Parts: sequence; C-alpha cells; structure tokens
Amino acid sequence: MGLMFRKRKRFGPLQLNFTENGFSSWSIRIGKWSWNSRARVHRYDLPGPLSWKQDKSRR
Repeated sequence: MGLMFRKRKRFGPLQLNFTENGFSSWSIRIGKWSWNSRARVHRYDLPGPLSWKQDKSRR
C-alpha cells in the first residue's frame, strides 16, 4: 500500500480538493447539506452517525 497525497483548501463553504496530479474536484457545504462535483452526490447529515445521500448518475 503506497502513500497518497491529498490537500484541501477551504474558502467559506467552497472546498477545493487536490491530489498528487493537481486539482481533483470541488465541494460546497452549507449547514448540514453538501455536494461534490466529482461524485455528483448530495449528502445531508442526520443526527448521530447517520447521513442521507442521493446519487446523481452520470449520463
């Protein structure tokens, strides 16, 4: 198992994700709701260890 480089930069609710190859994706988080540009997934944090997610299939 090799080491992986990951770096995140936050600018308010916007988060930029980087890997060893450069820019990877961006995310936005507002309160308990979040969305990721690469996975195209909506997530909502629920009380305790639970969360809800809705996948958006790539067409």
